[in-house]
Amino acid sequence: MALTEEDKRLEEAKAGKAPWRKFGPYLSERQWGTVREDYSPGGTAWEYLPHDEARSRAYRWGEDGIAGISDESQYMCFALSFWNGKDPILKERLFGLTGNEGNHGEDVKEVYFYLDNLPSHAYMKYLYKYPQNPYPYTDLVETNKKRTREQPEYELIDTGIFDKDEYFDIFIEYAKSNPEDILIRIRVENRGEREAPLTLLPTLWFRNVWSWKEGVKKPTIALENEGCLRAQHPWLGQYRLLFKGADETLFTENETNMERLFNAESASPFVKDAFHRYLIDGDRTAVNPAKTGTKAAPLYRITVPGKSGSTIEMRLVKSTSALEPDLVDQETVFKTRIQEADAFYSSITPFPLSDDMRLVQRQAFAGLLWNKQCYIYSVKDWLKGDPLQPKPPKCREEGRNQHWPYFEVRDIFSMPDKWEYPWFASWDLAFHAVSLAMIDPEFAKSQMILLTREWTMAPNGQIPAYEWCFSDVNPPVQAWASMRIYQIEAKRHGTKDCSFLERMFQKLLLNFTWWVNRKDAEGRNIFEGGFLGLDNIGAFDRSLAPPSGGILLQQDGTGWMGMYCLNMLQIALELATNDPVYEDMASKFFEHFVHIANAINNVTEQQEGLWDKEDGFYHSMLIQPDGKRILLRQDNMAGIIPLFAVATNDAYVPKQFPDFKKRFRWFADHKPEMLTNIADMTKLGQEGRVLLAFANQTKMTRTLKKILHPDEFLSPYGIRSVSKKHEKHPFSIELSGKKFFLDYEPAESTCGLFGGNSNWRGPVWFPLNYLLIESLQKFDHYYGCDFKVECPTGSGNMKSLWEVSQDLTKRLISVFLKDQDGRRPLWGENTKFQTDPHFRDYLFFHEYFHGDNGKGLGASNQTGWTAIVAKLICQLAEYNPKEAEKKKEHVH
Repeated sequence: MALTEEDKRLEEAKAGKAPWRKFGPYLSERQWGTVREDYSPGGTAWEYLPHDEARSRAYRWGEDGIAGISDESQYMCFALSFWNGKDPILKERLFGLTGNEGNHGEDVKEVYFYLDNLPSHAYMKYLYKYPQNPYPYTDLVETNKKRTREQPEYELIDTGIFDKDEYFDIFIEYAKSNPEDILIRIRVENRGEREAPLTLLPTLWFRNVWSWKEGVKKPTIALENEGCLRAQHPWLGQYRLLFKGADETLFTENETNMERLFNAESASPFVKDAFHRYLIDGDRTAVNPAKTGTKAAPLYRITVPGKSGSTIEMRLVKSTSALEPDLVDQETVFKTRIQEADAFYSSITPFPLSDDMRLVQRQAFAGLLWNKQCYIYSVKDWLKGDPLQPKPPKCREEGRNQHWPYFEVRDIFSMPDKWEYPWFASWDLAFHAVSLAMIDPEFAKSQMILLTREWTMAPNGQIPAYEWCFSDVNPPVQAWASMRIYQIEAKRHGTKDCSFLERMFQKLLLNFTWWVNRKDAEGRNIFEGGFLGLDNIGAFDRSLAPPSGGILLQQDGTGWMGMYCLNMLQIALELATNDPVYEDMASKFFEHFVHIANAINNVTEQQEGLWDKEDGFYHSMLIQPDGKRILLRQDNMAGIIPLFAVATNDAYVPKQFPDFKKRFRWFADHKPEMLTNIADMTKLGQEGRVLLAFANQTKMTRTLKKILHPDEFLSPYGIRSVSKKHEKHPFSIELSGKKFFLDYEPAESTCGLFGGNSNWRGPVWFPLNYLLIESLQKFDHYYGCDFKVECPTGSGNMKSLWEVSQDLTKRLISVFLKDQDGRRPLWGENTKFQTDPHFRDYLFFHEYFHGDNGKGLGASNQTGWTAIVAKLICQLAEYNPKEAEKKKEHVH
């Protein structure tokens, strides 16, 4: 396949020939309210630095802005600010409710879309919808405050602010002429009938790194001449921001307004919130008349006619001489970059696709790339405080993340969502990376490596979970993601990066050992794990000890560990092709898998297996302090996860790896009792394949009967996270005199267990649906097309497991696609989003989706793991039923 221009840029970046990745969308969309910026005694991050103080306080660990970019170390930042002449606040950052204000947790209250982006960020496009009438801050806060968990969230669209089309569509585009020459185009479209005023401040500033310790040189931005800002940084060097037609230029310092916040003297008379005070309060003394500072903006006051638009062009360029060229021919550069983006994405999915599918896939990739963020955090420095700042209270030493003093990161992470989740989460990141591998395998690999570096991974092998508590436990999906990234890169580029695979294998050995030692402390080969990312999926909070004491043996924790064994086995066999040492490691993980598989399936009076013969499903088991065992018959996604523990070995494996074959045969000959309850490892399937799986044919079929039943797990839009049967028949249990319940809730959770803004009680979540689809394809790889199950259950339609996987794929994708009436399920009953030509083709990629009607729920721009829809579209398009065995993508 011929390289596209974007492929060439990525090759140049990889080879160190051109720093195409130096600038990108690395600016957060919310730095306030984060753990990093929290210096409170009690760890009250939301209250310590709220939105109202964000404009006045210099951040310690990062910056935020709207449609912003920065360099990789986030020394220099650029973003957009707006004022419609009526708002009480200059719109410098996105507004939303804190975790304690929202009736379902934190929630951004803005409408913005990620429209396009390239892995090199040579082209980027973003859309922000800004009302022309006063922004309803008070209404959003007060109305949500009055709502209960049983009521839906009150969103910006619900206020009626867009009803008369009195708003601006503000399109922000970036195109790189070269890696350090960035053209900026801001197009404002007035969607209303009447002309309307708008003030724009395209703002350039430096992150404050000088207020925390002695001896740090301060950068400067100065007005070089009319239409040119000169930005000088001791490490970045010199840049210029070129512009035309500004009404004036404003300057201040990125310093905390101590007078406003603490009634104390500020380090400078010109502080961070100067532009707000200058415009909103009319304070002419707020900005520096000397036209110098660390934060600057050309100011444009424009009046946009109704149903018309206005364009502003700028250029941010590395300075290599005293004189710089003008704004150059922007139209040509933008046109070229857009054409190159079209060519690149056409090469990613070169199969027949509908225009609507391409739109969904393109915006999924755009959201994934826009949600990159420069993440800076030194736990040691955060705990002890900075030399030039007040010493933190003593109790901080015993506070959040105290056991992670070695965690020290300044790097680019793929975030779940740069407003609602502007911090990495380890299992989210694995799904991001698999999607990213389709378009940028180098970055995808870097993400997996980041999680296992010595400055992130604990010395004992634990991978940090997420910022609010690094010590929490997320599902161990990094080995799966590493192998998938390796396979995707090999398929697309024809290169096998064995060094990456080996690097990950060595570090994941430590993590696997940590899991075995910490989550199976008594050596049962059945695992605990806590909430494991499924925040409120059970009747009681799994992040705490069971209400009655004792131990909770988890089918999902055990399923993840079985899957982990097989992932590591698969990697070991791949590496053993070049290094026979890894053949021994493959044998080790095979043996461990057999022990875990035997334990989860061995249901006797003496054994604590989790397979429920009566119900035909995997359930968790509560072992009470008196030794009594209770099988918790909760039909939820946790019971499906054991199906993920599946792999097939092709016929060549025994011939190529004779030592592995010996270990395999030894188990079959000497410990047949351990194999009786699991997949028959001695029986050959299609083309001589061997199946390794927790579930034999009977267990797998019985589990699928539930999964594919429309009155249980099967939704028109994928697999629900809790069976719909619990709607009429909730699960209940009494422990220590208190009753606990699990019912079916297809939309937002009314339960506050662990995470009140999260909901695994019924909606459809894309990542685990994706793993189920892969698992079905693996089973099909062994059983072949002659093995069929009823799908949907009760329909009489018999389908092969591959056909079932395709059916589920289509259901998931249909969440985003227009139906026969031109309506997208994710928009629900929102007429504006469904029908308005300026809304209907811009997409949100929600955290999860309504289990019955497919409406988008949770974080509206959590493109991170929901972007896996782009991979599903590719797999669906690539599959040719007439050449199934040749064309379908098997994951052995």
